[in-house]
Amino acid sequence: MRKRNKAAYMISAVAEQYQIHPQTLRLYEREGLLKPSRSDGNTRLYTEEDLERLEVILKLTRDLGVNLAGVEIILNMREKMAEMQRQIEQFVASLNTELAQRPPHPAGPENSLVPVIEVKKMKRTG
Repeated sequence: MRKRNKAAYMISAVAEQYQIHPQTLRLYEREGLLKPSRSDGNTRLYTEEDLERLEVILKLTRDLGVNLAGVEIILNMREKMAEMQRQIEQFVASLNTELAQRPPHPAGPENSLVPVIEVKKMKRTG
């Protein structure tokens, strides 16, 4: 089975599509906000993932007025949150697998997650 090549766009096409100057894209790359791949001829090639990231950058800068330092912080936080979400999903999946493999326990106070204390009613005297 052959691996399909991802679609990639040259800097001029991306700049035109998003109505920004190619120098702006180069600046985003210098600042580490975008990391386009390079062709054999050293031409920048932007993938769909790069374009999605660029859209976030442009929304933050154009619509919300965030400066590039703020954009970097926000992008890093988004990546960390996505990684945490993946870890939580892996944990839940492994927990579900483990629980599915355990034999069922009979219900009762001795098998509860929280200890059950029996409270006896006291008669009032007086």
